[in-house]
Amino acid sequence: MPRHDVTSFSATGSRGALDAPPIAHARFSIGDVVRHRMFDFRGVIFDVDPVFANSEEWYEAIPEGIRPKRDQPFYHLLAENMESSYVAYVSQQNLVADESDEPVDHPAISGLFTGYADGRYRLRQQHRH
Repeated sequence: MPRHDVTSFSATGSRGALDAPPIAHARFSIGDVVRHRMFDFRGVIFDVDPVFANSEEWYEAIPEGIRPKRDQPFYHLLAENMESSYVAYVSQQNLVADESDEPVDHPAISGLFTGYADGRYRLRQQHRH
């Protein structure tokens, strides 16, 4: 699956018209294993928000000097570091592909995913009756 950077377009294509909101393209997909660019943790993506969709308090708690823009994809991760497993919410600008080819050791993985191959997990199929 190709990866795309964030792009935008004009609603009418003419100069001086109101611009439509940017159309963000996710670089990563559900099941991809990623690593945080600045902090020492990695995880598997289990959901994607096209733009920031967390609380204002959460956003304001990030130091201003490293606070990411809101108009980019944000990813929900089953994350791990050397001490624990947890859920993380991370902007696209702060993620890179994990090249370790090691599975993520998070207790919730088996409930959401099956199989790990080529650096990614396959989403478990949900059957509804």
